[in-house]
Amino acid sequence: MQKYCLTVDLKDDPNLINQYIALHQEIWPEITQSIKDAGIINLEIYNVGNRLFMIIETDSDFSFEKKSKLDTANLKVQEWETLMWKFQKALPDSKPGEKWILMAKIFELN
Repeated sequence: MQKYCLTVDLKDDPNLINQYIALHQEIWPEITQSIKDAGIINLEIYNVGNRLFMIIETDSDFSFEKKSKLDTANLKVQEWETLMWKFQKALPDSKPGEKWILMAKIFELN
């Protein structure tokens, strides 16, 4: 199993943040299925202020390239991602169109 941590910001608007959280209480079934189809075993999103932190645990065949191809071909995922841009804002170091940024692990307590 592999583990990845990613982050993105939300627009700094309490109403939009509350809407974003509410949408994630009942994610569309097509989205949860697409997550599983990509090889993601577990996915958690945490929030503080307008910052989001996501942890994903994947099977050994997972790759971000594979997930991106599956997402591009899935109209419901594209609809969801377009909706999410209403709430999310790219981090200053992100590339054009990039949302979630992969974080580097800098410490682990064993």
